[in-house]
Amino acid sequence: MSNLYSEIILDHYQNPRNFGKLDDFDKKVEVANSLCGDRLTLYLKFENEKVKDVRFEGIGCAISKASSSMLTEAIKGKTKNELKKIDKNFIIKMLGVELGVNRIKCALLSLEALKKAII
Repeated sequence: MSNLYSEIILDHYQNPRNFGKLDDFDKKVEVANSLCGDRLTLYLKFENEKVKDVRFEGIGCAISKASSSMLTEAIKGKTKNELKKIDKNFIIKMLGVELGVNRIKCALLSLEALKKAII
């Protein structure tokens, strides 16, 4: 893992963006990683078919929390069709680190929640 990406992940873990409950939401999805115990609740508010606001709550490892923080920043203002195009490769590229088999599920927990929210 490069130092730059390590620092970015650590920053998002220690200072997660969009962390907390969203009281006025259109979609709320709860997901969990049974392998490590990470849990995530994702809240989405749409306006004119675009993400107006997004928040998340939960507990998890640095990769899980950083991925959630980074994803919530990336999806603001996106349409539902744009959200549908976000995939595993997007998350891995966004994180910028190589992930082992055990960490992939942590990194993809926020994506799992997003996909369930836009079905």
